[in-house]
Amino acid sequence: MNFDLTAFRAEFAFFNQQPDWVYLDNAATMHKPAAVISAEAEFYQTFNANVHRGAHQLSQQATQKFEQARDTVAEYLNTRAREEIIWCSGATAALNQLAYGLMGTVLHPGDRVLISALEHHANIVPWQFHCEQLGVLLDVIPLDANHQLDVAEYQRLLALKPKVVSIAQVSNVLGHIQPVAVMVQQAKAAGAITIIDGAQGILLQQPDVQQLDCDFYVFSGHKVYGPTGIGVLYGKRPKLELLRPLLYGGEMIQQVSFSGTTLNQLPYRLEAGTPNIAGAIGLAAALRWLQPWDHLAIAQHKQQLLQQLHHGLQQLSGIELISQLQNNAGIIAFNIKGEHHSDVAALLNQQQIAVRAGTHCAMPLFAAIGKSGAVRMSLAAYNTPQDVARTLVAVRQVLEILS
Repeated sequence: MNFDLTAFRAEFAFFNQQPDWVYLDNAATMHKPAAVISAEAEFYQTFNANVHRGAHQLSQQATQKFEQARDTVAEYLNTRAREEIIWCSGATAALNQLAYGLMGTVLHPGDRVLISALEHHANIVPWQFHCEQLGVLLDVIPLDANHQLDVAEYQRLLALKPKVVSIAQVSNVLGHIQPVAVMVQQAKAAGAITIIDGAQGILLQQPDVQQLDCDFYVFSGHKVYGPTGIGVLYGKRPKLELLRPLLYGGEMIQQVSFSGTTLNQLPYRLEAGTPNIAGAIGLAAALRWLQPWDHLAIAQHKQQLLQQLHHGLQQLSGIELISQLQNNAGIIAFNIKGEHHSDVAALLNQQQIAVRAGTHCAMPLFAAIGKSGAVRMSLAAYNTPQDVARTLVAVRQVLEILS
């Protein structure tokens, strides 16, 4: 099946509203198709109410749509049970819940947690703070010369018997795809609980968490054409039962008195407070909208764009490419030699090319590769060969200005 780029792009009102922009900041957030915007608008306009325990019909309708959204995500990820889907505000919140929730239940003083040098800050900082408080050791898988994870060092660190291994499926800076299926099996063989940060990997292909067999998988809705402020923490039910809730309050309790509190059952035990109801409905709409499209054809389209962009930048004198083309999910990080990445991004902005510059919430990665930062261009399925061609012309103009 061929990918109908014109039909796909037509689903996004942004490109009609802003026809002069080339949007290459998709690793930060993606645009939303009409189905997502309509689903959220319908909730607010026709049956806006809080969920669960409502005596009136509007609340019951909102609850039904909200819980149907959970079913949609569970089906999309191929979970064993709907209770294995926990709503949160995004991958950052999910990783914070895991880092806090495993302390004192799975992790004890002297235990080890293993992460990697290419992690987003959200998969570094929570572990640092909670490990330090409890006396848990934090180990880091280094990078090899190609800015991929060092496989030999991973094996050595697994021999230290970490209790938890938490790794990104795709580097948010480089786009490099990690061999998470193999790494999960190796970590499980070493006795570790496995966590996959799927924020950048959720669109690689439709995940099958049973096949992947990780204990936890997290992602953000806005990285899969859904709304901001909503995300998913998937966990195998026995592992979810191990988590101490990060937040306490309404909804996550069964009984409260001043003599003690009984917590609710899963999934509600980990969902304190009024949830992002519209966001959950919008995320489910994004997944339903996305599913009929040919994922293989989309991947081939993105790969063609990636090759066009990478080869085009490679031909320009003064460009220092940081990302490898192989095993890349659609992100190119680069610098112009002798120039600050923020200046490059500002000049591209003047030509209405939307990119990101800086350390991209991955300072340890840049320390490891000896760079102060980079310009990042990240592709989505709605990008076109014309977008890439115009971007390359803009980069040439930036080179001329800076020279």
